[in-house]
Amino acid sequence: MTIKNIKNMKQTLLLIFIAFAIGVNAQNDEKEGWDKGLTIGLNGSQTSFYNWAKGGENQISLSGNIVGKANYLNENISWDNLLLMDLGSSRQGKQDWRKGDDRFEYNTIFGKKAKDKWYYSALFNFKTQFTTGYEFADDGSATYISNFMAPAHIKIGLGMDYKPNKDLSVFISPATAKWTIVKDQALADAGKFGLEPAETIKAVDGSDSIIITPANKVRTEFGALVRLTYSKDIMKNVNFGTILELYSNYLQNPLNIDVDWEFIFTLKVNDFLNAQVKGHLIYDDDVMIDIDSNGDGSFDTQGPRTQFNEALTIGIVYKL
Repeated sequence: MTIKNIKNMKQTLLLIFIAFAIGVNAQNDEKEGWDKGLTIGLNGSQTSFYNWAKGGENQISLSGNIVGKANYLNENISWDNLLLMDLGSSRQGKQDWRKGDDRFEYNTIFGKKAKDKWYYSALFNFKTQFTTGYEFADDGSATYISNFMAPAHIKIGLGMDYKPNKDLSVFISPATAKWTIVKDQALADAGKFGLEPAETIKAVDGSDSIIITPANKVRTEFGALVRLTYSKDIMKNVNFGTILELYSNYLQNPLNIDVDWEFIFTLKVNDFLNAQVKGHLIYDDDVMIDIDSNGDGSFDTQGPRTQFNEALTIGIVYKL
């Protein structure tokens, strides 16, 4: 990691430590039985200009999200299920519609009580996206970079889950298998998402590379995982939620920690309207990001980078 990445990591861990401290000291008011919920959100924005002297381009964006939970608790068993789905698109001027948010994730942790607030637990996590993804250069040209199941990530882990109350869960696993799947052979051959690229040789005329051994579409890792989830109303009508994953691959560069951290602040305006500020930070030194090193608008090299996206939205929400 770079010095900047290390500083960002320190700030992240400080925020998580504060949330952890608040969660540990919170009163345990969990009730036994099922706790189910489904939240459906729709967000949008639109800007139009007609004979506007100062200029400007028409813009429109739409996005939707679904958050579902089904958690079960009794004297000896804890079972948490979380489903996250996001999909969005936007259009500016005469451009075609371009994808924004795109996510499908399911996470489940099943635990048997060990002692006090600790559970022997097993985790399963699956992540992918719904549609095709493109990267756009300054000249508007598009490069195909992702699709459904390209990539997909699967984690299966055994460990302990610390649950002092209904707001906080800290899953600690010294034995977690992780699979990165890229079902698109062209993306796999290019070595995307941490896969080993295909073995190639130069054509006789030197113009193109010829694939002699296609890339494996699956990358397997085995290591340690820490997953923290926290959600709490920090004041009236304001909720803070976060998920932090830290993963160390025993098989390759175990000191290079993969980071996946997201947070969301939700301000409830009324029963059907809310505002959200959310961010998502990812660092994985096995994933190469296209880079425009000389600022000419074209990607000319690749390297690991801290990935980050953020959004401020106002929209309609419906809870079941």
